[in-house]
Amino acid sequence: VITHGTDTMEETAYFLSLTAKQGKPIVLTGAMRPSTHTSADGPLNLYNAVEVAANPQSKEYGVAVTMNDLIFDAENVTKTHTRSVDTFKSPDSGPVGFISGDTVIYTVSPQFANSPTQKFNINNIYSLPKVGIIYGYAGIDTAAIQGFVYRGYKGLVYAGVGNGNIHKNILNYLSEIAKKGITVVRASRVSGGGVLPHGEVDDNKYGFIPAGTLSPQKARILLMLSLATKQQYPK
Repeated sequence: VITHGTDTMEETAYFLSLTAKQGKPIVLTGAMRPSTHTSADGPLNLYNAVEVAANPQSKEYGVAVTMNDLIFDAENVTKTHTRSVDTFKSPDSGPVGFISGDTVIYTVSPQFANSPTQKFNINNIYSLPKVGIIYGYAGIDTAAIQGFVYRGYKGLVYAGVGNGNIHKNILNYLSEIAKKGITVVRASRVSGGGVLPHGEVDDNKYGFIPAGTLSPQKARILLMLSLATKQQYPK
């Protein structure tokens, strides 16, 4: 069981799901309310995390996040609210189970829990390549991207609008740097639905990689590990 701040818990969980050997359950949990707050949620979340980690079934589900009586797989979980105890969701797949009192109940088969199939051996890796995230918006220009290129970033994740769509102001520039060796992954700033290959952008033509169902922050982690280990980013 790992206690963790909720702001980046989903990123740590996903990183562990890609790198940790799955001999034991790994469960992350945290709190949305401090211990001095009325109805603090931390103690119950911690208790539930121990229940999940101790459950024999849990080792089949990979790395999990347990919050607010729910169990989420590391690949799909994300924080959706700045204050609510019900902040963690998996928009496309939902939770894989829940805790009721002292009982852990899984509602999704392990084979459909979306645990990552690709693992990275980082035993001899002590740093990861720089990968930045560019947030798409109306009227964006190349200034922010140029900063990443100038600083020697090895990869970029574009959090585009809709289905990872890229504004015409930067489309050709992103394509140019992709063809020069900076890996460009096309994600979405939208929390659900993912980015389909060749949706409204011809990925092969421009040299991009679609992020699939991964959020920009998780696509960044996958890209860093792919570059560090010289493994191909899964398409």
